[in-house]
Amino acid sequence: MTGFVDAHRDQFGVEPICNELQFAPSTYYAAVARKGRPSARELRDQWLKKEITRVYEDNFRVYGARKITRQLRREGILVARSTVERLMRVLNLTGAVRGRKKVTTVTDPAAERPTDLVKRNFTATAPNQLWVTDFTYVATRVGTVYVAFVLDVSSRKIVGWRAADHMRTALVLDALEMAIWSPDRDGVGDLDGLVHHSDAGSQYLSIRYTQRLSEAGAAPILGTVGDALDCQSFSRRIPQGSGSPGRGGLTLAYD
Repeated sequence: MTGFVDAHRDQFGVEPICNELQFAPSTYYAAVARKGRPSARELRDQWLKKEITRVYEDNFRVYGARKITRQLRREGILVARSTVERLMRVLNLTGAVRGRKKVTTVTDPAAERPTDLVKRNFTATAPNQLWVTDFTYVATRVGTVYVAFVLDVSSRKIVGWRAADHMRTALVLDALEMAIWSPDRDGVGDLDGLVHHSDAGSQYLSIRYTQRLSEAGAAPILGTVGDALDCQSFSRRIPQGSGSPGRGGLTLAYD
């Protein structure tokens, strides 16, 4: 409408045109005054672009729209995920994408399996009553790194862990050794009566691993494949892509 008035105002004048088109001249003048000035949405978009870029850079360029939206909301910035997605496209920002899922639990059908005494009741009233163990993988600059850990259910403390570029028995055994010799096991000198829970992966059923548990006085029990759920909640906190090649991320050192 303002374009029509602009095209004919010199010939007929603004007020006569507005009267003929039945809208107030003040509406036309307000629209003309807004020309060349950014709208409220444009101003907010400019500000949000800076905030999105800041969160993206602060988190090693691996956060996608979902995590950036959550972080902004934690900081008190109310923004829709769709808005973040739109502005990330404008900024040409993309988060890290998980690669093909790796299989870490490989069972040995011929191996003897201890009875599951926990039956998914992951509770303990004191330290060194129940340990839950598992391992996961992380993408880093140098390739895939496997991280094994042992969690004390009572304190939710990681009492042993190990990182390596393989998922052989030595990986989980080293994590177990660290847990056994941990100096902060709340003053408990031996592990008699300890229940050790893992999934049915072949690493945890190996002779070397079960012998070490027996020497320490711990009772091994197994869940089903991938059933060390208490540890899975921890492994999901390890940021996938935090060390992805070419993304300026973290470097995870291992032996």
